[in-house]
Amino acid sequence: MSQPITALVIMGVAGCGKSSVSQALCQRSGAMAIEGDTFHPAANIAKMSAGIPLDDEDRAGWLDSLCDELRRALAAGQHPVLTCSALKRKYRERLRAATPGLGFVFLELTPAVAADRVAHRPGHFMPSTLIDSQFATLESPVGEPLTLALDASTLSVQRLAELANQWWLEHGLEPSH
Repeated sequence: MSQPITALVIMGVAGCGKSSVSQALCQRSGAMAIEGDTFHPAANIAKMSAGIPLDDEDRAGWLDSLCDELRRALAAGQHPVLTCSALKRKYRERLRAATPGLGFVFLELTPAVAADRVAHRPGHFMPSTLIDSQFATLESPVGEPLTLALDASTLSVQRLAELANQWWLEHGLEPSH
C-alpha cells in the first residue's frame, strides 16, 4: 500500500458539494470537519461578494491558516476533512507539504450544474457570476497522488460520501467504532 491517508481535502469549484459531502463523510467515518470558507479573511469575503475573483495573493494567508488547522487537528489525533476549492496544483502542493499523507477528493461537475447550484444556495457569499472564473482557474488534480475524482454532477451526496469513505478506508483510515 502507498502512504496512508491521514487527512482529506474535499475539493472543487463552488457548488460542487464540498460542505455537504464533508458533513456526510464525517458522520460516516467519525472524522472531524474543517470548513475552509470560515478561514477566509473579511477582505476575501468582501471581494468575492462583490463578484471579484480571488488571486494567488488573496489566497496565500488563507492557505496558511488551513495548513495550520490541518496540523493542529492531526497533532490532536483527529482525522480532519477539510473543504477547500484547491483549484491550482500549487495550492494543493502547499497543503500536501504541510500535511504528509493528505488525500484529495475532487468533486467534478459541469459549469452549468455549478452555476445552477450556486444560484440556488441561500446566504452564501459566492455569487454565481464567479463560476466561470473558478473553472478558468481550475487545474484538474486527476492523476496526482492520493487523489480520487468523483462525478458530483450525477451522484448523490450520500453516494459521494460513501465512495470517499471506502477509498479512505482502503488507504489507511481506521474505521470508527
